[in-house]
Amino acid sequence: MTSFSSFSLREELTQAISDLGFETPTPIQQKVIPTLLTDPQDIIGLAQTGTGKTAAFGLPLLHHVDVSERHVQCLVLSPTRELCMQIQEEMGKYGAYMRGLRITAVYGGMPIGGQIRELKGHPQVVVATPGRLIDLLERKAISLDDVKYVVLDEADEMLNMGFREDIDLILKNTPSREHTWLFSATMSNEVRGIAKRFMKDWKEFASAAANTTNENIDHQYYVTQHHNRFETLRRLLDFTPGIYGIIFTRTKQDCQEIAEKLMKMGYHVSPLHGDMDQKMRSKVMERFKNKSLQCLVATDVAARGIDVNDITHVINYELPDDPEVYTHRSGRTARAGKSGICMSIVSPKQISNIRQIERMVKQKFHKSDIPDGAEVVRKRLFFYMEQIASAEPRADFAKLYRDSIHEQFADVDKDELIRKLIWLQLRDTIDVYQDSDDLNAGYESKERSGRGGRFARIFINLGEKDGLSAQKLVQFITESTDIESNVIERVTVRELSSFFNVPGDAAPYIIEQLSSKKFKGRKVRLEETDQNQARGYAGGGGGYRGGDRPKPGPRYSNDIRSYGDRNSGGGGGGYKGRKRSS
Repeated sequence: MTSFSSFSLREELTQAISDLGFETPTPIQQKVIPTLLTDPQDIIGLAQTGTGKTAAFGLPLLHHVDVSERHVQCLVLSPTRELCMQIQEEMGKYGAYMRGLRITAVYGGMPIGGQIRELKGHPQVVVATPGRLIDLLERKAISLDDVKYVVLDEADEMLNMGFREDIDLILKNTPSREHTWLFSATMSNEVRGIAKRFMKDWKEFASAAANTTNENIDHQYYVTQHHNRFETLRRLLDFTPGIYGIIFTRTKQDCQEIAEKLMKMGYHVSPLHGDMDQKMRSKVMERFKNKSLQCLVATDVAARGIDVNDITHVINYELPDDPEVYTHRSGRTARAGKSGICMSIVSPKQISNIRQIERMVKQKFHKSDIPDGAEVVRKRLFFYMEQIASAEPRADFAKLYRDSIHEQFADVDKDELIRKLIWLQLRDTIDVYQDSDDLNAGYESKERSGRGGRFARIFINLGEKDGLSAQKLVQFITESTDIESNVIERVTVRELSSFFNVPGDAAPYIIEQLSSKKFKGRKVRLEETDQNQARGYAGGGGGYRGGDRPKPGPRYSNDIRSYGDRNSGGGGGGYKGRKRSS
């Protein structure tokens, strides 16, 4: 297996990446770095966001820099100021031991005077957005006459943002340029046009097949009417306590309005879009990285500079116009070998768009039900109970307040105290979802009706507690039977149970085959239900609405079942089922 130590990097760089803990290069780094170190030439690197492109070009650039020369030798062009700052920061870490190395970032949204002063310090490497660089060229504040290496990072995005003429002008102002390194997520005609005009005998390196997405991403979509999008978003957020994600909008106006509405409702979110000044955007990113925010509401352009590995969810408030943008959005999660979920909120008319993206990324998307109110409360109940169970109060807190606490609650029964704590935590959620509507659009796919047979809704006694996701459930079913994944629809994974649809004539076979299996040592149990009954299951068998279900799973304890303190509906939600819209 290739390691960074096997690359013939200068000693200072080897020391720095060792300090950073770099061991195994990513696929694009393995392919690009050796070539750029030993045989510098024009190249095109095709790789998705989050695959380590900065190190792929940054390490070779610094390897070839002559720190004794005090002029700009390397130029990196980037579409956004966030990405400029990120590249400057990363390259600064790589070059920490290179005495005399200066790296300067110039971008819009900040006073140009300070950047001109930094350029007077004679940096060897400049990272720039096209617009600000042209402004500096026109002011004669920077010279590109001695630039030998030019990197176009996120070239496709720069072209999408209308920087084609700016890139042409900048490249024409680099007369000593010896090599051009172009990195892009896609190879569009415009990207190829740049290569033909300014590159010679280039080599192409791709880290993955074109237009594929990370296999660790579970792609889900929720069908609702267009006017219910915001309520659907809110319900998904409530159903996913502990979420750390990005909500994507198509316009800056949507971004601002949605973020403001969520903030007024008490959600820890913030907008991130191009109309915000740099100081505010930097402050938002700092809060997001230290997890003071649970979500960012962002436009595609603003999100280009986000470099965070722990993002659990990406939510498409609306699908992007360009299907290729979907891969950029979904690529924000499941980084560094982790898994992630990409949720898309769509209207019935947009099902064809989902199919188009499925074909492009070569992955099956899972149609999921928008959770009802009882499901939301149950989910938050379990989340809160886990928080209590795993909490470790500081020792000094216990010493300071133990006597007062004991005195206050000396006559309160333990179970009553637990009920009160749970109620205090959940009462606002219960009030919101007391009589919540069904947000599902009631859409039946064309594929389903076209098969001419009914579909069966199957209950399985496995859920999130078993480490299950929609993607893993489909994989378990297909690996345990000879059923194809494309006939499994409407996968819904809950805390302790899950549901999925299959053709009616296949249901008995699937139940028979899977009932003899075990999942992570747990015996699998399945049974056929119907669409309305499935909504009544209480997250793992406890409590059921809408008719008698044979052999329900174990009920929750009486204590937990009554926490809702409303008309007991079972399953921990503890209140009456929602009203259904017609």
